[in-house]
Amino acid sequence: MSSPAPSAAVEVRRGVAPLRAGQGSSFLLRRLHSLSGIVPVGAFLVEHFISNAFATNGPQAYGAQVKFLTGLPFTYLLEIFGIYIPLLYHALYGFYIWYRGESNVADYPWIGNRMYTAQRWTGAVAFAYILFHTWEMRFSGVSLFENPDAAFAKVQHSFQNPWVVAFYVVGVVAASWHFAYGLWLFAAKWGITVGERARRHFGVVCFGIALLFVAVGLYTVRSFFRWPLQPLEKPAAQMVQKAPAR
Repeated sequence: MSSPAPSAAVEVRRGVAPLRAGQGSSFLLRRLHSLSGIVPVGAFLVEHFISNAFATNGPQAYGAQVKFLTGLPFTYLLEIFGIYIPLLYHALYGFYIWYRGESNVADYPWIGNRMYTAQRWTGAVAFAYILFHTWEMRFSGVSLFENPDAAFAKVQHSFQNPWVVAFYVVGVVAASWHFAYGLWLFAAKWGITVGERARRHFGVVCFGIALLFVAVGLYTVRSFFRWPLQPLEKPAAQMVQKAPAR
């Protein structure tokens, strides 16, 4: 009797599928990481894009929006527990996932692996951008809590450095992509989009969201160059504004 032929060795290529983050012993922490990217971090990002878009209406409108935000009750508690702690958790645990990951784009260039890598890099860039932006606007120079009308001028003076402008542009693009693809991952991991067809269709929606955020963000950046440079020593509400350049 002939012995059975040995089975051929099966080559398993390495790669990271988009849904892999929901497996393993750290399931709860990874789910919390996914959730924090939508609420509250994602919600804060949406609010931030909307608030900054008031700059398209000029210094007075932008200053009024900043005054509204800084005048909210329990502002410091909202900052700490609604922004800083969730953001740090989402970012640091995201770096941990990246560190433990096995993305191999060169060896196995499939779409899931490329998206995984893009999500990690855009997250790193967005985190650096948020840290810089928070430090510059919240903790250095003119305090916007005491003088919210100086907000427009503060951004304008920061934009006098072309490297800062370039960093803002890169940060806006990275944050927009990271949030939009994060929405797709969230819907897939939490069972909102079931099946390849639903995920593919929602992917188109998320791609549109990314483009919308990029367009709004870049148009907002441009708005700070359409108005004359405002002096920091006077609140914008007391300035004589000129029509923006067309």
